[in-house]
Amino acid sequence: MSKNKATNQLWKVLGTGFGVAVTLGGTVGTGILRKPGPIADQLVNPYLIVGLWILVATYALLGISTVLELSLSIPKAGAWYGYAERAFGRYIGFLVGISSWLGTITALAFGSYTFSEYVGILFPYFEHQENYVAVGTLALLWFFHQLGVVMAGKSQEWLSGIKALALLGFIILCFAFGSGGMWHEPSASPIGLPLWSGIMTALLSIFYAFDGWHTAAYFTEENADPVKSMPKSMYIGVISVALIYLFINISILYVLPLEDVRHSKLAAADAITWLFGASTGKWITAFLAISIFGILNTQVMFAPRVLYSMSRDGLFWKKASEVNSVGSPSFATHLTVGMSCLLLLMGKNLNERLSDIATFFFVASYISGFSSLIRLRQTEPQLHRPYKAWAYPYVPSLLLFISVLFLMGTLIQNPTSGIYVLLFIAGTYVLFRSLFQSNKSDF
Repeated sequence: MSKNKATNQLWKVLGTGFGVAVTLGGTVGTGILRKPGPIADQLVNPYLIVGLWILVATYALLGISTVLELSLSIPKAGAWYGYAERAFGRYIGFLVGISSWLGTITALAFGSYTFSEYVGILFPYFEHQENYVAVGTLALLWFFHQLGVVMAGKSQEWLSGIKALALLGFIILCFAFGSGGMWHEPSASPIGLPLWSGIMTALLSIFYAFDGWHTAAYFTEENADPVKSMPKSMYIGVISVALIYLFINISILYVLPLEDVRHSKLAAADAITWLFGASTGKWITAFLAISIFGILNTQVMFAPRVLYSMSRDGLFWKKASEVNSVGSPSFATHLTVGMSCLLLLMGKNLNERLSDIATFFFVASYISGFSSLIRLRQTEPQLHRPYKAWAYPYVPSLLLFISVLFLMGTLIQNPTSGIYVLLFIAGTYVLFRSLFQSNKSDF
């Protein structure tokens, strides 16, 4: 275990277990419990639905090989930021890094508010106090992450373990007590334009449910032996997520008939209610709360790593590169949680609008990563690459093309977000030219 107590270096203490846990924790959320209903309403056919989940799982699995090449050849904190900065220069790096960080703090604010709503359902005393509960939740996570990277890593393993066991229990119950549901009903998919429109809408929903498959790459710099453990942890993590998603879909469709699924806003809860009665609904609510808390824990851990890495490169306030005596980037964590709390206090409507914009930037981050790999293969052919992406250049190029299609789909779904995105890009360019254009910034 290598620990460095200098104020600007992270500890190399994380391993395979943490990588698997942070992939599960950063990916599996409420989407898998909510999306089966709207997707079934669009597509009707259970075989088509499961096939689309397999398709996006394949995308994530292929993406892992690309991210592994980048993370092991450029083993620095911050994931997408570090790759873009190396491949395309300081401004693109700054744009990718700051948009990644801002997208995450927006997700933190929105996620903590959603968590507080579930707390209010479980404990009526906290109803109508969502903002206070949300801010208190973030403050609790902030305090916990001041205790150090080792403690934070273990907590992620425990939270992900609880989440995985709860989902496994849900799957077993559905198969044990279900009677066939949609699988035993005759069904015919829509045809023509409705079919393709439904497929695109479903793919976007599934794509967002898989967001987080790359989370372990944020911590490459802190991995004790990244070349040995990162491939294992990322592949095991993504395959585990894919299997969980597939079996949850199959099990929900095995319990609920079509008409119940397609009108369900929370299909997992409706499946349990269908099997065991209305009184069991709170168990799903409790799981949702735990699941969201696990994602919040992951985000509070990885978002500061982006600021830390940018600061060390002279692209953010220097103080954000400080690491406390127990291995956490403390000041970057203060900023991350503080900004999320500020967004919470500015209202839910603003957060929903920012979440729409953040979705654009999350997809754009994938594009920057796949483009970075192709660019670096051309500009730095001698770069040491302990791991190489599968079937280069075909797989990275295919992933890049698919990601561009998803980005276009995001803009089609939220066309007004494009204006805000352009304004944001213009603002970041002005900020970069003013403060960070030189190689060293005193900011």
